[in-house]
Order: sequence, then C-alpha cells, then structure tokens
Amino acid sequence: MASSRTILVAGAGIGGLTAALALARKGFRVVIFEQAEELSETGAGIQLSPNATRLLLELDLGDRLRPQVVMPEHLSIRRARTGAEIARMRLGAGIEFRYGAPYWIIHRGDLQAALRDAVSANPDIVLRLGTRVEDFAIHQNGVTVQTRQRDHVGDERAVALIGADGLWSRTRAAAGDRSKPRFSGRTAWRATVQTSVMPEIFRGPAVHLWLGRNAHLVHYPVRAGSLINIVAIVNDTWQGEDWSAPGASDDLMGHFGKLSWGDTARGVLQAPGSWLKWALFDRPPLRRRGQGSMTLLGDAAHPMLPFLAQGAAMAIEDAMVLADCLASGRDDIPRALRTYEALRRGRTARVQRAARFTGELYQLAGPLALARNTVLARMGSEKLRSRYDWLYDWRRL
Repeated sequence: MASSRTILVAGAGIGGLTAALALARKGFRVVIFEQAEELSETGAGIQLSPNATRLLLELDLGDRLRPQVVMPEHLSIRRARTGAEIARMRLGAGIEFRYGAPYWIIHRGDLQAALRDAVSANPDIVLRLGTRVEDFAIHQNGVTVQTRQRDHVGDERAVALIGADGLWSRTRAAAGDRSKPRFSGRTAWRATVQTSVMPEIFRGPAVHLWLGRNAHLVHYPVRAGSLINIVAIVNDTWQGEDWSAPGASDDLMGHFGKLSWGDTARGVLQAPGSWLKWALFDRPPLRRRGQGSMTLLGDAAHPMLPFLAQGAAMAIEDAMVLADCLASGRDDIPRALRTYEALRRGRTARVQRAARFTGELYQLAGPLALARNTVLARMGSEKLRSRYDWLYDWRRL
C-alpha cells in the first residue's frame, strides 16, 4: 500500500488503538508501534461518560463492549467517618436520555481487548508489539521514524506520526519537550475483588465516592458486575514512575485512620488481598502540541488527574477529532494537524483544570468540608448532573 496514506502511531493504549480505528475508517493505513511485548490487563476500572461512549458506539464497538460493561444507576457521595450519604446523582437511563449516549463502567482490560480485537480484524491496521519509536525526522513529504525491536533498528516512512505513548512519552521528548511531569503529591491505590466479598449494599450497579481528610475512596462494579473495582487516593510523597507497583495493605491503611474513617469504609479497603499503586503526575497544557507532520494525543499531550474520570475519554475524543481533521485535510497534513491541535487545546485544558479543582474539593477538611457537604446535599440530583453538561454533552464538529 502506498505510504501516501500511511500514518504511524506510537503507543497501543486506549488513545492509540482508538486513533488507529478512527483513521482506518477514514481510508488511512495505520501502523501502531507498542514497546510492550504483549498488551496486558494491567489496570482496573474505567468510567466511560457519554462523551466517550458516544464515540465508541460510532466506531461500532457496542457489541464487543456491552457484555462486559455495567451501567450504574447512580453516584452515591458518602461521608468517610459515618458512611452517611451526602448526595446522590442519578445516572442510568436518565443519563442516556439526557446526552444521547450511556454512562458505562468497565475494566480497562476489557476496553483494551475490545479495541485490540477490532484493530486485529481491520486489514488496514498493523500492530507491532515489542517495538518502540526511538526518534523521528520531519521532511517535505511527511516523516521518517526510527524504531527499535530488541537489537534491530528500522526506519518507517509515512505522512504523519501520532505520539500516543502516554505520560512519559518518548515522542514528546523527541519533539523537543524534555521537561518532566510534575508530581501531584498524591498516590492512587487500586485493586479488584469478587463482588461476593463486599457488603450487599455495595454490590449493585452504582458508583460510591467517599470523601475524607487527605484521602478519598471510589468503588464500583466491573466485568458485568462480577468484580468490584476499588481506588483509594491519598496524599503521599512516593513518586515511583511505575503505574503498577505493588503496595502493602498496612501502608495504605495508615492513610485511613479510625478517627477519620469509619468501619464500613475501612472494611472496603481491607477486602483486597493485594494492591497496586501509582503516583499521580501532571503536566501544564502545551502551547505547541506538534510540529510538521507529527502531533501528540491523549496523556502524551495532556495527562489527566483521575478526579473527573476523563483520562480515557479525552484520548478517545482526541482520536476522533484527529481522524476528522486528517480526512478533510489530506492535501496538507501539517495544516490538518495544527487544526486538530487548535480544536482540542481549549477543551483538554479546561478538563485538566476541572480535574485538579475536583481533587482539591474531594479532600477538604474541617469547616471547608462541612460547607462542601452542605452545598452538595442542597443541590440535589438534577443540579448535580447539570454541572457536567459541558463535559458529557460535547459533540465534535
């Protein structure tokens, strides 16, 4: 196939795989380079809000995803010490009616498997595992990429390179931004447990959010309800770069003392037999996301703190807008990429700011926490939900 329609993607995460599918639908040939030898299920749950599910359904992934997802009926916000519900926001069918797409919760491995299977079934997409992008050179007709597979170094030519290789992006560094992500001062711990080991009140289709001093806790069902995904986020100083480092339960429980956290919440935290942890890093918005025939996508461009559950959604949005821009700008690829970047800059920066603010709001203490809880309780479900209209009702042009 002619290289004039070949696009190279660095990274086979959610953003890279979605971009490949979206680009192939627009008539491009796509080669994905992924440095991992296999695509593992590392990770836990993902919340897919309507701005993301709308696009996944457009990519005809519904039949692959529906057997694994859970559609939560509501979000329950609870006090850490007493377990009392502060506020409840309805989700379920009401969300789908309001935004035209469902709110789903799913295991990251199931989403990645659905994307991978769709990629494997597409003759216009090639996935090369165990291969990483080392460097690239932009020229008049596109880009040449240097790749490494074990001891073999190769070159690939294409009309564009998309860096979708995550927070510690080599592509971003090769483009000239060698700044390091900044540590947020927080660590996220994650685990999954069999639904049967949880108290009955927490087994149903709902998202539970517990707010406490210097920590908060989220849990919800995945794998069609057979597992419960648990995420605990704490103020911390550990700054490991591995997003799947093992964590000791005793260390975690030290952040959830009995004076601030009640027996019910602590019981949830004591259910898993093992934990993985990752330090949360951030980056400020980029003024220039790309150059010539290359650009960045997802966490490589705008890593999201997890407090709005929008990391995967922003990568999926990026992928679809990118494909639209390249399809309509085939005669001038660099210009098409700058159009994509301009369309995404304001949106992703706003979500980054909102995620940071939400994280601060979750972990207030004392009078400020009391004021927060009072406001949440008085808002009611409808007002709570309307606060997310700008986020969930997004449509690309």
